[in-house]
Amino acid sequence: MSNKIYTLLFCFFAFNVIISQTDSSHVLQEISITTYKEMNGIGRMNDFADGIIYAGKKNEVLQVDNLEANKAINNTRQIIGRIPGVNIIETEGGGFTANGIGFRGLNPYQSIETNTRQNGYGISADIFGYNEAYYLPPMEAVKNITFVRGASSLAFGPQIGGMINYELKDAANKPFEFSTSQTLGSFGLFNSYNSIGGTYKKIKYFGFIQYRNVDGWRKNSDQKQISGFGSFKYSPCKKLQIGIEYSLLRNKIHMPGGLTDSLFNADPKQSTRSRNWLQSPWNIISANITYKINENTSLSFKSSYLFSQRDLVWRNEDGGPQALDTITPGGTYVPREVEHEYFRSLTNELRFLTNYKLGGQKQTVSFGVRYANAYKKNQHGAEGTTGNDVDYTLTSPWGGQMNFYTSNIAVFAENIFRVSKRFSITPGIRYEYLSTIADGYDENEAGDSDDEYVKVKMQKNTRTFLLGGMGMQFNTSETTNFYANYCQSYRPITYGDLTPFGTVAKIDPKLKDASADNIDFGYRGSVKNILNFDVSFFYINYKNKIAIVEKTQDTVTYLFRTNVGSSEHKGVEAYIELNILDGLISTGRLGKLSVYNSFAYVDARYVTGEYAGNLVEYAPKYIERCGINYSLKGFSVNAQYSYNDVAYGDPSNTKFAADGLVGFIPSYSLVDVSASYKIKNYQFKFGVNNMTNAKYFTLRTAEYPGPGIIPSLGRMIYGGISATF
Repeated sequence: MSNKIYTLLFCFFAFNVIISQTDSSHVLQEISITTYKEMNGIGRMNDFADGIIYAGKKNEVLQVDNLEANKAINNTRQIIGRIPGVNIIETEGGGFTANGIGFRGLNPYQSIETNTRQNGYGISADIFGYNEAYYLPPMEAVKNITFVRGASSLAFGPQIGGMINYELKDAANKPFEFSTSQTLGSFGLFNSYNSIGGTYKKIKYFGFIQYRNVDGWRKNSDQKQISGFGSFKYSPCKKLQIGIEYSLLRNKIHMPGGLTDSLFNADPKQSTRSRNWLQSPWNIISANITYKINENTSLSFKSSYLFSQRDLVWRNEDGGPQALDTITPGGTYVPREVEHEYFRSLTNELRFLTNYKLGGQKQTVSFGVRYANAYKKNQHGAEGTTGNDVDYTLTSPWGGQMNFYTSNIAVFAENIFRVSKRFSITPGIRYEYLSTIADGYDENEAGDSDDEYVKVKMQKNTRTFLLGGMGMQFNTSETTNFYANYCQSYRPITYGDLTPFGTVAKIDPKLKDASADNIDFGYRGSVKNILNFDVSFFYINYKNKIAIVEKTQDTVTYLFRTNVGSSEHKGVEAYIELNILDGLISTGRLGKLSVYNSFAYVDARYVTGEYAGNLVEYAPKYIERCGINYSLKGFSVNAQYSYNDVAYGDPSNTKFAADGLVGFIPSYSLVDVSASYKIKNYQFKFGVNNMTNAKYFTLRTAEYPGPGIIPSLGRMIYGGISATF
């Protein structure tokens, strides 16, 4: 299989080199670039935009409105599946719809290795201490999605897995516009999205409200959510814009729990838990100022404040999924466990970009500063009621209450040095100060004293990081270029790493932050309106990975959280799209027809430590998605085939465990079809996800939304209507 794929990639690569060279005989024009180029919904950022430099970096941009997909449930596989190598953790079958993503063999769970943003500011709880994304905007409200891979750390922060930014729609260029979208589907899906927006003199406004209800494909997986957004922008003059935004999420999620392998094989729709509930009310306020000093110079400032929480009441992971939650001989259920987490995070980012002349060429420099302060309070281990519905009433004291504090200051700079009209070099540097503190009390599970609770000694860790990088870009034509990039990044010790755990457990006092070196090399671009492509090679050296291992001392076995070793991730990412009708064949009478192929090969292995030679967990070797688009007048349809190779659920590469917490994750193949028809102001939509009703899963977990295997959804049919006035 791999030899055929590499041969195909080589043929496309050689074909494009020949065409692009014949198309590049004219002299490149020097223009001011402030946006991106795209074809059929996917494109790339230009050298710089919004105070950020993208030259020489692996990046993609998706125009969401141009994609046929099930946006009513944020079907990640359809919406961002064209991005090569994106590995998706599907948790809808566990009742939780904020799917996680990961690239290049990095951990995809809740996108913890990825810097997740909306309109340029962070929407995760705390990118340093608790980088989990419980909130994502509804895709019906999203205009563009921008991805930057390993080279993102200098401009956006240290995440090894890169950056993803959801850019929401903006105000219409008229005083008032109203849009509505209503969708019905399988498993009791009802989704209602409504927005207003407009421009009046110097004022722009936009807002939406979304309501979603799903009864669930599995038993006990029903959920309700309301999400909303409001934006107000004022431009006192052409050079200055001031804005404020507010995002909210309110949800009620019923979690059916996980399954063992035997339970999954018997019936993946069954549930071993009926009393597990999660709510994650999310609030983000953001203020922004953009000042265009002159044609060459701009200044921007973004400040965001996140005040959110996660509330959980559940029959916890004790005993695994095979320990059924049944009524006791006393006639009641056992008490559930209650947990509350509170997040407060303030982030400020100031960016400055200017173009200047040097050596007869226009050069571009961008620099800025970031200040962030975050607080998390975790209350856990309290007994709750024996009931079934959402009830956070406590029947015992908290088993533990921990407080976590994070302070971060960063300064960063990058400069595009254009050596000639075709070749540029972009060095960059980022200096970070990071301070983390953990204190509080927890249950005395070790039993080394008579105290029921023990004070946790305050742990403070202050350190600095100096990250460097270098990008290069050679333009073979106006629309094609070679690019290469080397960049350093790191993943700091998280709140969870500092939290006591287990019955007899220890934390390595010499625990170190993980770090990585990222390398990219590729060739990308477009040839007229015929071919769109990006073929690249990558390498990551991931050092000091943190994990839990078993140790024995004086016949006593205990769990030990430590740095287990290093891993190497290397492979190929390729996206190729060919316009057949209205491209290669110049005719518009038959409509537009295009085919695309998104492919990734990832070899991710531990190279040092106890697991040396093993495959990295959640790192399938092959991820393949190919599709076909056809449109004629107001009709449009997309069919996509997806394939994920096998993977393991833990570093020891366990193939089978009776409790289902670790083990093999089989390969799977899926087909999704979406279509729409637009007439005047109305659009009718219809689609089928997982058309073959494949039985598969992408996640094994020892905690929520498990424990055990979290099955992915079966066949889903949906339809709806949208209108804009």
